[in-house]
Amino acid sequence: MLPADLRTAEMEAVVALRSALERDRRGRWTVELRFEGLRLLPVVLRLAEALDAAGLPFRLLFPDAGAAALARRDGPGLASRIASFGDQLRQQAAATSADPGDASAASDAETTADEAPPLLLLVGASQAEYDEVERLCQQHPAAVVLLNPGLEDAAVGIGSVARQRRRGFLAELQAAYALVPLAGSALRRAHPSDWELYRLDPDGYRLVSRFDHRPDGEERDAALSGGEAAGLGATLRSVDRLLEGLQR
Repeated sequence: MLPADLRTAEMEAVVALRSALERDRRGRWTVELRFEGLRLLPVVLRLAEALDAAGLPFRLLFPDAGAAALARRDGPGLASRIASFGDQLRQQAAATSADPGDASAASDAETTADEAPPLLLLVGASQAEYDEVERLCQQHPAAVVLLNPGLEDAAVGIGSVARQRRRGFLAELQAAYALVPLAGSALRRAHPSDWELYRLDPDGYRLVSRFDHRPDGEERDAALSGGEAAGLGATLRSVDRLLEGLQR
């Protein structure tokens, strides 16, 4: 069932993320709330506060120092846990330099031998931060969660670069929670449940299909059309996706 409002979706996301972390405490997870015009920072701070209340150690990371400073201003209670991607990379590098023979030393430098490394929450990582995000994930020995990442946007790359990324680091990402409005439909996933596709009917959204993977556009079109001819619009969308794929 689709959540009734944003706050309900946020609560679902926290429950799904905790379920995902219980399954794999070293996984690379995503949480997506793809509403048009969504102000992401207030949502992120509320999610972080919920994780804090649940007793989960974490660091909240933003692409640059300016975004991190804004988050500290709006979330003063979380300020000590907020940093930038660059801050975290420098901390990991310092830990590695201090003990180059220990592969786990690239974890949070504040972590002691008796503490588990914190969960990293990466906010709004775009294609421009792809290399930083990949290094952060490679060097961190605990779970990493990407909140509304844009690593697979159209500008992700072409040719062999795009293929290498999709088969490599991007293939490691698993969806803990996703709520994605689409044209006349919506896609939802809450770990550990399957992906769900909803169609917008005159009386509201109706569940039309479940998938054990994130369905691509062609699979969504087929499900929404009930297996019948998808129509000219869907055919043109399929052609657009084919042309886009040929450029990668």
